Amino acid sequence: MAKLSEGAIEALSNGSRCNDPVLQLVNIRKIEGGNGPSRFRVMMSDGLHTMTSFMLCTQLNCMAEDNRLAPNCICVLKRHVTNILKDGRRVVIILEIDVLKSAAEVGGKLGDPIPYTEGKGPQSAPVPAIAPAPEKRVPLYPQSKNEMNRGFNRDFEKKAPSAMPGTPGGLSKIVPIASLNPYQSKWTIRARITNKSSIRTWSNSRGDGKLFSMEIVDESGEIRVTGFNQEVDKFYSLIEVGKVYYVSKCSLKIANKQYTSVKNDYEMTLNGESTIIPCEDSCDVPMVQCDFITIADLENKDKDSIVDVIGVCKSVEDVTRLTTKTNREVSKRTLNLMDMSGKVVTVTLWGEEAETFDGSGQPIVAIKAAKLSDFGGRSLSASFSSTLMINPDIPEAYKLRGWYDKDGHTMTGQSLTELRGGSGGGNTNWKSLSDVKSEHLGHGDKADYFTCVATIVFLRKENCLYQACPTQDCNKKVLDQQNGMFRCEKCDKEFPNFKYRLILSANIADYADNQWVTCFQESAEAILGQNAAYLGQLRDSNETAFDEVFQHANFNTFVFRNRVKLETYNDESRIKATVMDVKPVDHKDYSQRLIMNIRKLAAA
Repeated sequence: MAKLSEGAIEALSNGSRCNDPVLQLVNIRKIEGGNGPSRFRVMMSDGLHTMTSFMLCTQLNCMAEDNRLAPNCICVLKRHVTNILKDGRRVVIILEIDVLKSAAEVGGKLGDPIPYTEGKGPQSAPVPAIAPAPEKRVPLYPQSKNEMNRGFNRDFEKKAPSAMPGTPGGLSKIVPIASLNPYQSKWTIRARITNKSSIRTWSNSRGDGKLFSMEIVDESGEIRVTGFNQEVDKFYSLIEVGKVYYVSKCSLKIANKQYTSVKNDYEMTLNGESTIIPCEDSCDVPMVQCDFITIADLENKDKDSIVDVIGVCKSVEDVTRLTTKTNREVSKRTLNLMDMSGKVVTVTLWGEEAETFDGSGQPIVAIKAAKLSDFGGRSLSASFSSTLMINPDIPEAYKLRGWYDKDGHTMTGQSLTELRGGSGGGNTNWKSLSDVKSEHLGHGDKADYFTCVATIVFLRKENCLYQACPTQDCNKKVLDQQNGMFRCEKCDKEFPNFKYRLILSANIADYADNQWVTCFQESAEAILGQNAAYLGQLRDSNETAFDEVFQHANFNTFVFRNRVKLETYNDESRIKATVMDVKPVDHKDYSQRLIMNIRKLAAA
């Protein structure tokens, strides 16, 4: 039977140091939070005394909800912080707790404890302006004992340096992120910026506005911070990702989980009184908090789950541009990650990260808050709320680097994006054109995607060009007003000019079959080797040269990534195939894939 830490209740009530006390949970009560999350108040016993002034941080609510924390269980209090109320009473916020013996194993209350009377002894002394430190730190990186002691002394035990002009902390205590709740008013946190969004703007009937958000982390947890309008002007240029700041006097509200994947029930909003002050002494604040899962475990996760992964970038593709449903062009890049499980997953990067990513040297890539999709079996997407880290300075990265350089580089790896052929948009779902028909791809509720190596055998040059709206985000066909102006019905405007866009119909063939496909702007330009503007001028000025462009494009071989879907028009159903991407054949890669297929067939 675990022995309780007699005297721990008195020490905790007086704010004294108490390392990993073993306590018995006597009672637990749910306190409804109104508009916020519920809180759990806990009565603890050390065998001599009981005290009711314990509160679970909201991140531990799940332990109470699934009855891991139940009356009579014995626990070890790993980390906590003490908050001091206005009337001087202390409330112990439990940040980390482990159950040593369940309630069923214990069977009843240990000893004959009596309620501890608060307000006696040291409790009647003047209340300090700071909270005691958490009793145990778990640093992100290995540290010596001296380093841990130095980090402990400069963390939650101290005020923010009063010698720094404007430093938040004169009356505010430094508290961990995990202990924040809307019922506190004066606090300061000391945290590192792990992610900062770009400035986003909006315009509606109520006016124009702008905002940005950032994610910050300390050793106890993480939280999202958002700033609007004036706060954008005030703070955005000050904040640098990776640096540590003192943050205080922000508004705290319930987090909208629809817009954030940060593991916290609350989020902050900057206001006119908020302060963000750089912190020079920052080496003990973790760089980022990640809960990595292996790539193999992605098979067991639900679609749309938010996960943290780390792997070696085995291969990376060139940047492509696509047009969204709102006619906005975005950059996209896909890469393949492999970890020590030997599994490979396709990851899609978007926007600026897609433009700037450098996959040379097969770097270690860690992604916090990637979104899991069943697009192509299992694939990941790094959205604007994700944090992308290249060769991060964390133990997991060094371990992975050593494994890959020694053994991993010889492995081909099994791609999760291949496991469900025909159901997604990865580049690895290789099919012949005859497979597409025999397997009835495109006949389901959703479109199917496949990749093939095929040769252009015929191109229809008739009606391959059309005059489109000249605005950047609109590609709709314009109407010639016959007066030198061109009207766009979508924009409801007239323009003195237009831009040419391509919509090319092509017949492609491989060794087994052929297929008509539709190629839009980027893929059509790649096939023809000319841009739409030049082709438009050529068609109007030199028809012979225009025809030669098409002749030269015939009988060239490419790697096509296609989308197929059964569509019905005038009561007639047929498969429509659209080229999503087209690239020259990498013969080395193509040959390696053929050799691998031959070996698989020979072993079958």
